[in-house]
Order: sequence, then structure tokens, then C-alpha cells
Amino acid sequence: METTTDDTFFSGRLSVQQPQDGYRFSIDAVLLAGFVECKDGQTILDLGTGCGIVPLILASRYPGLNLFGVEIQADLARIAAANVRANNLEKRIRILCQDIKNLKIQQVPDLVDHVVCNPPYRRIRSGRVNPNPGKAGARHEVFARGDDFVAAAARMLALSGRLTCVYPALRLVDMTDHMRRAGLEPKRLRMVHSKAGDAARLVLVSGTKGGRPGLEVEPPLVIYEEDGRYSAEVEGMFLGSG
Repeated sequence: METTTDDTFFSGRLSVQQPQDGYRFSIDAVLLAGFVECKDGQTILDLGTGCGIVPLILASRYPGLNLFGVEIQADLARIAAANVRANNLEKRIRILCQDIKNLKIQQVPDLVDHVVCNPPYRRIRSGRVNPNPGKAGARHEVFARGDDFVAAAARMLALSGRLTCVYPALRLVDMTDHMRRAGLEPKRLRMVHSKAGDAARLVLVSGTKGGRPGLEVEPPLVIYEEDGRYSAEVEGMFLGSG
């Protein structure tokens, strides 16, 4: 069993257990949760949930959401389930240890309103694959590719439901192509920059199942000020107000 750490986030509202040496969630997950547009009463599905951080953040912000997190790695799924219990969210979040490629609607148990995901950023043959299975699966397309995540989202979404993801800016065309091929029309896009004036590092993109063409490109999101502090917008996300 993997050694874990216990941390608190969002002004102490969330207690999060993470692998000490394995994959630990990054700011990308916080940015993704901050970009999601949802409302109470909806059902949200997180593909590749890791320690469950995105469902935990969304549950803390929207008290009326129902959430599912899907994770193929058994150790991470166990940690995610423990985090759900530690935050007394068993009635609102359910963790499934499951390959997203084989996920069925009956497991949710109905079509969902919103799918979120932070897919692995790197192709399997690009760069060194980390020997730690958790880190390797989060960073490289070991278990599933970007188009697998999009296909699973399209299968699980209700008509007019949304897929929202965070992805490398240099692979933006890949992601929007995957989405259109799966019948998910890109509708919102926001580029993410480490600092003002830097090239975009990440992109936040959201598409609608069966949506009409028409993409809104939102103002850029800057993570850091020149002195290295988080920008006010990102700081608000970490405080749970963004």
C-alpha cells in the first residue's frame, strides 16, 4: 500500500490524502475546476480522477451537485474514496475503479450533464516515461489517449451536455479535432499563461454535445504575477472563491 500525506486546501475546507512519492495533483486540476460551468442539481463525471481532487473542489463549491470520479489505478481509486469519506461527501461523490474505455452509462447510472477531465499530456513515445506507475499514467498516454477520454465523454453525456478539459496548448488542435469527431462542438476556450507575456502553456476548452458551431475565446488566464505570487484570480481559486 502506497505511503500518503494528508494536506488541507481551500481555507481548510478540504482534507486531501495524496501519494507521498506517486502522482500528486497540480495546479492544472485547480484551473480545470475553476473553468467548469455547472449548477446545483447536475451530475458531473470526472474521468481520470486521481485522488479525487476535482470532484472534491466542485462539491465544496456547489452543494447540490452529484459527482462521479473514475480512476483506473486501484491505489489512486482507493485514496480518492478515502478522501470522499474524510470530507463526509459519500452521499454526493462516488469513485469507480474503472478503465474509462469500458465505462458504461449504467454505472453512473444515467447520462450525465457534464464531463471533466485532465488527460495525460504526453504521447507514450514522447520523452522519458516515469518509472512510478502513478506518475507515468498521469503524464503519458499509458492507459488511455486524448481521443479515448473524448470518446468516453461523448458516450456518457446527455444531449447538450458539456465536456470541459485542460490540455497542453501545443496539442490544442488535437483536442478540438477529437471533440468535433465525437460530436462535441468546442464552445469555450481560454489560454493559460505562466506569466503575462509568456507563451501559453495550457488551454482550457469546453465543448457541447450536439452544439452548433461558434467558439468564444475568453481573456487569457495568467497564473503568476511578476514577483512569483499567484495572480488574484488564481489565488481566489485556491481560496475556493474562484
